[in-house]
Amino acid sequence: MQTLHQFQDSFESYLLNNQFVGAPIELYEPANYILKIGGKRLRPALLLTGHYLFEDDFSPSLPAAFAVEVFHNFTLMHDDIMDAAPLRRGMPTVHQKFGLNPGILSGDVMVILAYEYLLKCPAPKTVEVLQSFNRMAIQVCEGQQMDMNFETQASISIDDYLKMIEYKTAVLVATALEIGAKLGGADIAAAGLLYEFGRNLGIAFQLQDDILDAFGDPSKVGKKLGGDIAQNKKTFLYLKAIELAPEATANSLREYFSDGHSIPESEKIESVLTIFRDLKVEQAAHKVKEDYWQKALESLGKVDSAVEKKNILVGFASALMHRDF
Repeated sequence: MQTLHQFQDSFESYLLNNQFVGAPIELYEPANYILKIGGKRLRPALLLTGHYLFEDDFSPSLPAAFAVEVFHNFTLMHDDIMDAAPLRRGMPTVHQKFGLNPGILSGDVMVILAYEYLLKCPAPKTVEVLQSFNRMAIQVCEGQQMDMNFETQASISIDDYLKMIEYKTAVLVATALEIGAKLGGADIAAAGLLYEFGRNLGIAFQLQDDILDAFGDPSKVGKKLGGDIAQNKKTFLYLKAIELAPEATANSLREYFSDGHSIPESEKIESVLTIFRDLKVEQAAHKVKEDYWQKALESLGKVDSAVEKKNILVGFASALMHRDF
């Protein structure tokens, strides 16, 4: 019986044997750099697990897993440019190390190279895999645009936010599992159930991130609390607080999250966290997160595969849902 760590290790070996080469080297070096600087390889490992649920030999899915990881890192590379982020995984971001233009162009070629690897999938499944991948890639871009729109949008509903994190974060997890299942021989219904498992898990994962940013243990999270508040990010916690707060409190929150406030950052964070605590938005976020987690488990439970194999995903998902970092 395989474990998630074994899938991660198998993928890591494949990655090391598939470095990008070509000229000019300045085009490919940034792509190799971001792939080398870490990451848990969770999306490719999930894709391989999705295959393994239906066929023991998951090696035919390694090119697709590589394509998913390349695409994921492309999105990180361009997200860092849009956010002017200096660090990624504790290392200089691509545009900081290599320059803005090389970061843009190298990201572009990564998308094309991802498709090159998708074409290595077994021929009978190539079209299905490409269709799933294309749907996901478009939705990720839509989610990123929605996230940027939220920065200047006066009114955002919780449903709007949940749709944004579904597209920006969850659909890549869901599609990795779906593609793996299809390559492993799953029928449409089973692949769809795995997609739903991944989609609901991805949304719950992001809600947990929102909670930890505001209420986590700084020594475990590895950063000071309130980063989303400092950046005026309208997360679930903020939107739920606006929904629950009396008008005066809601107006104060809107002022804190506007560019016009003048109080020091530390005071702003503590004031907003006090409002969050008073309104019990952490508990509300946990409830919604648990609802998505249960939906994920329900979908996985309907998949016709060995319980021992499905438990690989249950253990992985449970660790994500109850992590404190």
